Amino acid sequence: MEFRLIDRIRERTAQQREDVRLGIGDDAALLAVPAGQELAVAIDTMVEGVHFPAGTAPADIGWKALAVNLSDLAAMGATPAWALLALTLLRPDAAFVDGFAEGFAQLAGQYRLALVGGDTTRGALTLSVAVHGFVPPGQALTRAGAQVGDAVLVTGTLGDAAAGLRCLPSRMDIQATARDFLVNRLNRPTPRVAAGLALRGRASACIDVSDGLLADLGHVCTASGVGAEIDAALLPCSPALLGAFDEAAVRDFALTGGDDYELCFTVPAARMDEVRDDLAKLGCGATRIGRIVAGEGVRVRGADGAWLEPARSGWDHFAP
Repeated sequence: MEFRLIDRIRERTAQQREDVRLGIGDDAALLAVPAGQELAVAIDTMVEGVHFPAGTAPADIGWKALAVNLSDLAAMGATPAWALLALTLLRPDAAFVDGFAEGFAQLAGQYRLALVGGDTTRGALTLSVAVHGFVPPGQALTRAGAQVGDAVLVTGTLGDAAAGLRCLPSRMDIQATARDFLVNRLNRPTPRVAAGLALRGRASACIDVSDGLLADLGHVCTASGVGAEIDAALLPCSPALLGAFDEAAVRDFALTGGDDYELCFTVPAARMDEVRDDLAKLGCGATRIGRIVAGEGVRVRGADGAWLEPARSGWDHFAP
């Protein structure tokens, strides 16, 4: 039964690549890194009830399991190539596997990403995906490198996914179109791979917003040895989010909600307009939300000019 499940996944995710010399079916994959490229590798685990609610559609789980990893490659400015999948199931559920593989393949196909191996085992529903991508030597984006005076920008809009999670109880009185938009942003995030590639050689630092803007920008500040000041009034929010929640909730979602998988990055102020114009052509756009300053940590300025004190900075798996 286990090997039939593996066959079902392989059949639905097949992707031909010349750099895959040996894929699924042996004890290890054989892969050829192209000459003149460095290998970027990332891995994320998703657990039912922690990273997605019970009852989430299998296809959405498959899409998101890959998307959150592609977002890490995007934050490094890497081109996706290969993936490994470890899948833990309570029982040999062919319908779940088919749906999961379909969602996974829908996103993988956009990048010619090949699933080259993995593992299946029995237990609580858990998925681990490892992705591999290519980046020219010395051109990877990192969290270190932000300089005092740099502008801080984010792609897309913030807070939608956290609001989508809040919308899941059907009893909430929210317009159906807004609810569907927000829940879809939770279930099917868009990894900003093209934006990451466009930022190579231009962004001084970059990270994806997975645990919340304050937490993730804080990682950039720590790695770069600087501080950041954010203007709450500049945070980009979707019409669906603004129409569904009050101002305080919107601000909290945008600052600390996480799970949007947008890119937060810094660029020299002189290059900001050029970068924004180029990302607008890619369809995701970018919004300046603040600046890099001397010091440490992230501070948020309210519309009245006073410094805010958010109750939390973002998601922490092991927080009380």
